Amino acid sequence: VQLQASGGGLVQAGGSLRLSCAASGRAISSYAMGWFRQTPGKEREFVGFIRWSGSDAYYADSVEGRFTISTDNAKNTVYLQMNNLKPEDTAVYYCAATSTSNVIVVPSRYRYWGQGTLVTVSS
Repeated sequence: VQLQASGGGLVQAGGSLRLSCAASGRAISSYAMGWFRQTPGKEREFVGFIRWSGSDAYYADSVEGRFTISTDNAKNTVYLQMNNLKPEDTAVYYCAATSTSNVIVVPSRYRYWGQGTLVTVSS
């Protein structure tokens, strides 16, 4: 499984960005997808989770109501729509794949990772 994250950039507070994670590989639909973020010197932080069925998405409290995760199964792509961005959302964002269908917030339970894309929110 290979994951390619993209879409990061510089945005002002209150603005929006959409990150993409293109997935490829065998049986990718059997995995569930997570988004994480990390700032220097801090642990990688759970942002959200979705199954390829797209039936339900789960979010960290810090982004609930502002971020939305969705899937495009035809394109094998997962999106992270980020609205009303805040300076504290500044981080490198990673997509990851886990073989379990349960909601997983721990990074170590994800087997495959994208390369990360930098989001910078200016105040």
